[in-house]
Amino acid sequence: MKHILITNDDGFESKGLIALAEALRPLGHVTIVAPTTEKSACGHSLTLTRPLRFIAIEDDFFKLDDGTPTDCIYLSLNALFEGDKKPDLVVSGINRGSNLGEDITYSGTASAAMEAAIHGVASIAISQVYVGGPQNIDIHGYDLAQQVAHDLAKKILEGTFPLGDRRFLNVNIPALKPEECKGYKITRSGHRMYGNDAHLHRNPRGEEYYWLGVHTLEWKKSALNDCDLSAIDEGYISITPIQLDMTAHDELDKLQQWIEHG
Repeated sequence: MKHILITNDDGFESKGLIALAEALRPLGHVTIVAPTTEKSACGHSLTLTRPLRFIAIEDDFFKLDDGTPTDCIYLSLNALFEGDKKPDLVVSGINRGSNLGEDITYSGTASAAMEAAIHGVASIAISQVYVGGPQNIDIHGYDLAQQVAHDLAKKILEGTFPLGDRRFLNVNIPALKPEECKGYKITRSGHRMYGNDAHLHRNPRGEEYYWLGVHTLEWKKSALNDCDLSAIDEGYISITPIQLDMTAHDELDKLQQWIEHG
């Protein structure tokens, strides 16, 4: 039987995590290891300054006490899988909100898939886009995301992973019902436009504090209109191959010339 390890960055009680487990259980043995609390935008962070503890919720379902999504994958591979045994697939999600463009550099969801890729395990990060506030996910639910997660996982488990070493699939689901979706688009990671949405407030004692808001889905459009943000805008599921090598290869020669000649 195939073994699937899943996690998220929204916490072990997330509806998206439960929906993901339901979608994948027909395909194999599912183990869940998720953060105790929401860890959105924690990036690819490991916990090095305090101990971590698995807390059993039920059979093959654990929360990692104050751990990050990366911790969940790192420790699961070391503590729950003996010797050289590894899961056949890691799926991170279903995230409550998009992970488009440069979001992957912030994303705990993407970072869990990234950690799996580092250890040579096929992995997918899957995120549900919403329009307006996150409560609007409940309008359509996770039906389309569940269908996509099941279909992609089945294709991988019954065939091969389509990418090379240290690469993972970043999947974003439009805020549509299954029958409204136009299908899949293979995309590049887009150029998302970020602003500063920090809100200044005062607590009852007059002390100032800031609360960071959520940015709108604005992006720099290309002539080919081939990025993940464009696909979502047009009603498609976006599938982007992500590699961990972030070297700007096309800049190497220019940088060498700059060092040698100024």
